[in-house]
Amino acid sequence: MTTVFAETLLMEDGWHRDALVTIDGNGRIGSVRTGDASAAAGADHRVVVLLPAPVNLHSHAFQRAMAGLTEGRGPDPKDSFWTWRRLMYRFLQSLTPSHVSAITALVQMEMLEAGYAGSVEFHYLHHQVDGAPYAALGEMSERVVEAAAETGIGLTLAPVLYQVGGCDGRDLGPGQIRFGNDPDRYARLLEEAEQAVAKLTSDCAIGVAPHSLRAVTREALAGAAALRSDRPIHIHVAEQVAEVEEVEAAWGARPMAWLLENHAVDQRWCLIHATQMQPSETEAMAKSGAVAGLCPITESSLGDGIFDGVRYRAAGGTFGVGSDSNIRISLSEELRTLEYSQRLRDKGRAVLAEQERSAGRVLFEEAVRGGAQAAGRDSGAIAPGRIADLVALDGDALDIAGRTGDRILDTFIFAGDDRWVRDVWSAGRHVVRDGRHIARDQIRARYREALGDLENAL
Repeated sequence: MTTVFAETLLMEDGWHRDALVTIDGNGRIGSVRTGDASAAAGADHRVVVLLPAPVNLHSHAFQRAMAGLTEGRGPDPKDSFWTWRRLMYRFLQSLTPSHVSAITALVQMEMLEAGYAGSVEFHYLHHQVDGAPYAALGEMSERVVEAAAETGIGLTLAPVLYQVGGCDGRDLGPGQIRFGNDPDRYARLLEEAEQAVAKLTSDCAIGVAPHSLRAVTREALAGAAALRSDRPIHIHVAEQVAEVEEVEAAWGARPMAWLLENHAVDQRWCLIHATQMQPSETEAMAKSGAVAGLCPITESSLGDGIFDGVRYRAAGGTFGVGSDSNIRISLSEELRTLEYSQRLRDKGRAVLAEQERSAGRVLFEEAVRGGAQAAGRDSGAIAPGRIADLVALDGDALDIAGRTGDRILDTFIFAGDDRWVRDVWSAGRHVVRDGRHIARDQIRARYREALGDLENAL
């Protein structure tokens, strides 16, 4: 058993002082005792501020190595998501399984150092450059698992079904053939990925991820959703105007409207981006119980648009955040960008705040709850029986010193940064200590070597 004493602790019912949290041998919270300053004396660890740590609910790990490589003006008169995607397809032609392992480990390490305890890897890079499977169909999934074993992150691996090149059913193009599977081969790949994840600790698990309505057929989407009926299902939806127009022309309805009409979308689903929606779609999505998987930094980078967070929250919607392209992995900045995008659109301040909770607390608590739901992970709160995903903030940080209650989170998100993250426990594994991941040097060295190999990929 491990014990952590916190001068300030955030639980589901609010803030508490002088708390002792015990973590059992299975990585779960055994007990929480508050209001006892004397408990600090015998604790294994003492921290100033202890919070539940969120899950990063959407990651394409390999894209981290593209950071900074796509900001120049190309030959097109206007750069867009679609021109960026062409560059991404070129880049992945150089990636080997060894590269993917090194890049993914760095991504997971940076997530942990940013304050995330878990990650959902939306994993679609499956095959060799010519589209032929590796000798082991799940080779690339094994490499994601290999990285998680090294970093200690709580992994939900969501292998992606990518079947066709568009709503017209065209064949996959040169940049997409490394993703491609028909439904039968996808089912086999999912099984191999699940076997790989089973080698990790028991808090790690599998998910299902049909890529998008433009990349699967109607029949394949239904089949994928039924493959693991007790596990999360993630899908990109309504990210770009051109995507919405393509789906509407081919399927007779806008993506979100079609999905809600034709599938029993519920708490199991995580709908990624959803930045191109009509008000009625936003409200219907909120009522479904699904999680909105928001990636504000990437959505800003790619020009996706702004999610209608105010309307969605007013309708009772659940959300979490992810780092998607991983060009910048920062929990505080992801949450700040989400709130600031709403302010810029609506010309207001503190737009996601509630009467009893500040903007920072709403952002943080809802991201914690939504991320846990999207990952199918029994975390999301500091409470007995829950997975011990915990993050401690630096109580000596200049701007946070002496602050209490919601102002702690407001200061962290709107005035601070991830340097304030001091310690992170993922299912009780103490993987970040004094702001550094325990395997930081070796992970960074492997990534640096991989980056050298990929220097001329774009």
